[in-house]
Amino acid sequence: MTGGVLVAGVGNMFLHDDGFGPEVARHLAALPQPLTPGVRVVDYGIRGMHLAYDLLAGVDTLVLVDTVPADGNSAPGSIRVLQVSEADLDGRAVLDPHGMDPAAVLGRLRSMGGSLPATYVVGCVPADLSEGIGLSAAVAAAVPQAVDAVGSLLGRHSSTPS
Repeated sequence: MTGGVLVAGVGNMFLHDDGFGPEVARHLAALPQPLTPGVRVVDYGIRGMHLAYDLLAGVDTLVLVDTVPADGNSAPGSIRVLQVSEADLDGRAVLDPHGMDPAAVLGRLRSMGGSLPATYVVGCVPADLSEGIGLSAAVAAAVPQAVDAVGSLLGRHSSTPS
């Protein structure tokens, strides 16, 4: 992929609400109308190295969909849209080739020869990160809101392939 927008669903579906990102990616991929040209939706799950290599191939805009910590006033199921900059990242973060830590993936891009594209996180505050499959009721109810938030970002930041 060169240029365009990458929507990356990340998380571990075996840790209940951590499967939020992949679930949103599945919903986006199943939309009856295609997304804006130049947009690719991928369920990365816990494949951090796969995400890193796709980013190194060149992306104009990245939209990560994942769980995020509460900000003090956020109840489980709350959607938060965040913008990420180089200043938010630690370039010394350890990249686990067998796991997914989005902050480590993004933080290590420069050392791998890449750069951070315009990056956003569409995050959901989890209710349950214990072992098990399936989203909690609050997080499952937030999936359509997250799909809408991604659509809003795509409307502002999509581009056609180079």
